[in-house]
Amino acid sequence: MFREHRELISQLKQSDRHFGRLFEDHNVLDQRIQNAESGQEHLGALELEILKKQKLLLKDQIYAILQEKSRA
Repeated sequence: MFREHRELISQLKQSDRHFGRLFEDHNVLDQRIQNAESGQEHLGALELEILKKQKLLLKDQIYAILQEKSRA
């Protein structure tokens, strides 16, 4: 995710608790979605859709922070 911002992401994960939490929450959701899609975790279609939307919202928030910090 956001390979062009790899260095900035690394810095923010260490220095910005909010960003670190968003990033970690995104990774947890990503893993749950992958597990569900591979059959390792059983979720209903609605629950899976909700997780995907939550993940997308987190990704948007992460991207907004990256955009803001890369301009500074």
